[in-house]
Amino acid sequence: MTDHIAQPPSDTPLDPELTEKVSFGFTDVTPDEKVSKVKGVFRSVASKYDLMNDLMSAGVHRVWKTFTMDRINPQPGEVFLDVAGGTGDLSLAFLKRADQKATRYGQHHLKTQAIVCDINDSMMASGRERKEVLQARGELDWVCGDAMALPFKDRSVDALAIAFGIRNVADMDQAFREFRRVLKPGGRYACLEFSHMTAGVLQSAYDAYSFNVIPKLGDLIAGDAPSYQYLVESIRRFPKQDEVLRRIEAAGFKRVDCTNFSGGIAALHFGWAV
Repeated sequence: MTDHIAQPPSDTPLDPELTEKVSFGFTDVTPDEKVSKVKGVFRSVASKYDLMNDLMSAGVHRVWKTFTMDRINPQPGEVFLDVAGGTGDLSLAFLKRADQKATRYGQHHLKTQAIVCDINDSMMASGRERKEVLQARGELDWVCGDAMALPFKDRSVDALAIAFGIRNVADMDQAFREFRRVLKPGGRYACLEFSHMTAGVLQSAYDAYSFNVIPKLGDLIAGDAPSYQYLVESIRRFPKQDEVLRRIEAAGFKRVDCTNFSGGIAALHFGWAV
């Protein structure tokens, strides 16, 4: 599917005029520094990423991803872009659902494509080793690319999703504009991210668990407490649900809505490229 892919962006610095600081956990850094530090975090945790996700959420992240795929509603013959797709969970789910519909309606002549696009080569390398990748029906591609400068043509994909990745982007608004650019008219956009609890007492309990348990778990399983300390801090610095809605709408998406999961531990923002 090379017709959709341009040259991946290089590791050249961001616009030197972009001098404002952005958050890296509880620390404020330059956008260039954040890109570099985030790459380091995920290179460090790549081999244990899927296991840690299961342990940290007791497997519930898979339920949230199932609901996300329900909203995306994959169809045979579509092109799906999985931004910050890591080890390919959403791409594999998209291909599986599209294949099920192709079987049901006799549409296997339609070629379905899923593209994992991630800035981190180590995460994608871990994904390629999954046995599910070898069993996937349809075309699965892996592209090293930055969410702020996607290496794809305008109006080239039918659906796009980013799961637990937008808070790691140095310029979230630029990423939203890029997502809108590459989607075809009528394309669907889904952003699944850790968010803020809907009740203050629940937020306090969740914070206590996050800061006291997750870094220790990261040290025990992945041998890397600092990376998981960053992940916990980045969740707390992430904007609240209504602010994310406003910024997605500002990027040009229509009919944007938000669904809270597990009391707001995670939230799914969904919109249309109209």
